[in-house]
Amino acid sequence: MGLRHLARRGASPVTRTLAGLPGGIVTRRRGRGSEPEDVRLWAEGDDRRHIDRNATARTGQLYVRTHHDERDRAVILLADFRPSMLFGTRRTLRANAAAEALALLGWRIVADGGRVGLVVASAAGEATVLRPAGGERAMTAVTGALAVAHARALETAKDPDPPLEPLLGVAASLLPSGGHLVIGSALDNPGPDFERLLGLVAERVSVRLVLVSDAFERARRPGFFPFALSDGRRGSLRADGTGERAIDARLADYAARGMAGLRLDVEAGPEAYAPLMERLDAVL
Repeated sequence: MGLRHLARRGASPVTRTLAGLPGGIVTRRRGRGSEPEDVRLWAEGDDRRHIDRNATARTGQLYVRTHHDERDRAVILLADFRPSMLFGTRRTLRANAAAEALALLGWRIVADGGRVGLVVASAAGEATVLRPAGGERAMTAVTGALAVAHARALETAKDPDPPLEPLLGVAASLLPSGGHLVIGSALDNPGPDFERLLGLVAERVSVRLVLVSDAFERARRPGFFPFALSDGRRGSLRADGTGERAIDARLADYAARGMAGLRLDVEAGPEAYAPLMERLDAVL
C-alpha cells in the first residue's frame, strides 16, 4: 500500500501521451482518437473536418469537436509465489521483489484510469484470481490478495514448484483481446509446454516480462557456496559465473518473439524499480 506514493511521485501527465515505443526519444501518440471529448470555438489552424455542425448551427459560430484516445487498458499482473521464488541472498526474497514491482506498476495503471487484475501462482492449492477493475479500491484488493497469497505460499515453501502453464490460460481468459499480461517471475521450472502456450497467449494479448534476478544468480565468481535453512537443513549452491549473461540472453530471446521485458535485481529495492515500472507503463 505504501508504494502507491512512490508510484505517484514518478507519474506525470506527459507519460500518458507518449507513444508506445521504448527508447530515449520522447514522442507523442499519433492521431486524435475517436472518442468525443469536448466542443470548443474554432481556432486558427484547426482541421475543418473536425467542425461540429450541430453546435455551429445553433450558435452561428464555428465550433470544433475534440477527441481522445478511447483505449481501455486492462492489465493482469501474474505474480509468481511458487517455492523457487521464496529464495533470496540480498535484501529480500525474489517473490517479494516481484510483488513490489507489480504493485508499483498497478498503482500507476489505476492512476491513469486503467483496470488491474491479479493472478498469483503458488504451491498452496487454488490460485488467487482477481478480475480487472479500476480505481484505488481495485489496487487495495490486489495488495491485500498479494499479502494473503504470500503468507500462504510461505507455509508450502518445501513443496515442489507446480507448472505455470495452467495460469497462463486463466490470466488470458480474464483479458479482452488487446489486453496486457505482465508476468513477475524468475521463470524457474515453468513447465514443458510453457513456451508454446506463452506464444499462443501473446497472439491475443500483449505479454511483458519482469524477470526477477537474485544477486547470487548473477555472481561472477564461480564456486560452491554453503547455506543453512531455518529448519536445520544445510546444503550448497553452485555458481558458474554465467548467470548474468544467461538472464540477459533470455530477455533478448523473448524480445525477439515480441514479448519485451526487463531484469529486476532483487537487491535494488522499490526506489530503483519505480523508473523501470514507469518505462513499462509507457508501453502498455
